[in-house]
Amino acid sequence: MRRWINFPRHEGITSRQAHADFPEEGIYEREVGRSGFFGPAAHLHHKHPPTNWVDWQGPLKPRAFDLNQLEAQDVETATSSPWSAPTILKNAHCQYRIWHCNAAMNKLVRNADGDELLFIHQGTASLYCDYGHLEIVQGDYVVLPRSTMWRLEPHEPMQILMIEATNDSYQLPEKGMVGPHAVFDPAVLDTPKINDKFLAQQDENTWQVEVKRHNQLSEITFPFNPLDAIGWHGDLSVVRLNWRDIRPLMSHRYHLPPSAHTTFVASRFVICTFVPRPIESDPGALKVPFYHNNDDYDEVLFYHEGDFFSRDNIEKGMVTFHPAGFTHGPHPKAFKAGMEYKKKFTDEVAVMLDTRDALEIGEAASKVENLEYINSWKG
Repeated sequence: MRRWINFPRHEGITSRQAHADFPEEGIYEREVGRSGFFGPAAHLHHKHPPTNWVDWQGPLKPRAFDLNQLEAQDVETATSSPWSAPTILKNAHCQYRIWHCNAAMNKLVRNADGDELLFIHQGTASLYCDYGHLEIVQGDYVVLPRSTMWRLEPHEPMQILMIEATNDSYQLPEKGMVGPHAVFDPAVLDTPKINDKFLAQQDENTWQVEVKRHNQLSEITFPFNPLDAIGWHGDLSVVRLNWRDIRPLMSHRYHLPPSAHTTFVASRFVICTFVPRPIESDPGALKVPFYHNNDDYDEVLFYHEGDFFSRDNIEKGMVTFHPAGFTHGPHPKAFKAGMEYKKKFTDEVAVMLDTRDALEIGEAASKVENLEYINSWKG
């Protein structure tokens, strides 16, 4: 057994509480925390923004990738199979890909390496899987349990963010004292149906299944369509959740940490969803994300749509990557606007990945990196 060294102290000029009523000469609060936002933390008040660097040398730095600029051959290659989608970031417990699916898949696929999470950035499709048929639309999360067979028939070109929980599973976060129906009620989770559309796709033609295991592909051929179920029962299934069904926790007097917006949890990372909400209205409350050192987790944000209120020059379809080990927070203009309370409501939708293990940058991401992102915090 072990426990954190814990001794709450206070030194010099500070606020009475975190993230509120800053001292006049120390409005730049910085949170230094462990275990994400669940461990011990200290809140330091600075005279200057802790991100106002003038030079940065070395590999540890914030990165930004414009996935809209992926080369045509990367997109074309990725169309035929999700396993050809270019890798943006990865570690031993997670793979983060972007997949362009523009035509009906002519094979079934199965991921034997772990659960797969699809976030539908663009497009709509019919999903066929072991459990039946499900219509999916822009803004949907689709959780595919490990080794589920599936395929898509897009109704229009699709862009899909794929996050694999390698050798792991996706589960729901513990919601504590707010109860199981907060953030989203599990009643809004949709499951596939054994309906007429699913039964109509069953045939006696030859079908292949591409199985991914240890990042290697095997192909299994059947003399019939193996999606031939006539029914199922149990408590394991593909599930769908649309971000529009998420009702975020919020406080008009306190800026909640990202962990309050957790949507799915794996053993070594979490997925959070930022959706439109009122901005804190209390005069003393911080109104933008606080400067912080998240020194145990890498942070990744995929920007789906809207106006990203804590960032400058970030558009939908882009990804920012803030590795553990340095202070980060809102861009200067965003911080100033927050202090002036110019906006009363956020209208952003973004998917955040927080990983306990360091992420590596994929070759495809390196091709579309914005090398000037490091300079966007300069005062």
